[in-house]
Amino acid sequence: MQGAPRLPAPAPSASPELEARLCAVESRLAALGHALRSRDAAGIDLHASELHRALASAVSHFSDAARSGPLPPALRTRLAQASGQVAAQRESLARATAALDRAIDVLLPRDGAMLYSAYGSADRGVFKSGVIRA
Repeated sequence: MQGAPRLPAPAPSASPELEARLCAVESRLAALGHALRSRDAAGIDLHASELHRALASAVSHFSDAARSGPLPPALRTRLAQASGQVAAQRESLARATAALDRAIDVLLPRDGAMLYSAYGSADRGVFKSGVIRA
């Protein structure tokens, strides 16, 4: 038995649930950006965790909504902008990490003599061939 032709689902209007998830991501991004600019380590940690949770929730809800039809263009645009902000913050953190690594290499060179052996004290030839010399 053949029914009426199936019509494509209409484009969903901006769902309050999707809007709320996206607003949460945007506010967490703004808070993390502020913490990064102010170099607030505790704030960075807190807001990064909150952003991670907000992103996971948003991705889940947006994926479910996308299965039932196309997302509203305004929400897609805002989601793309949020994605760009996440990428920019990730790049900023990567540059800061690289700069910190270079500073640490200057202060604590890796090529120099080892200060400690695998045994935890200065290695002055005490252990050779497993024999302790007095």
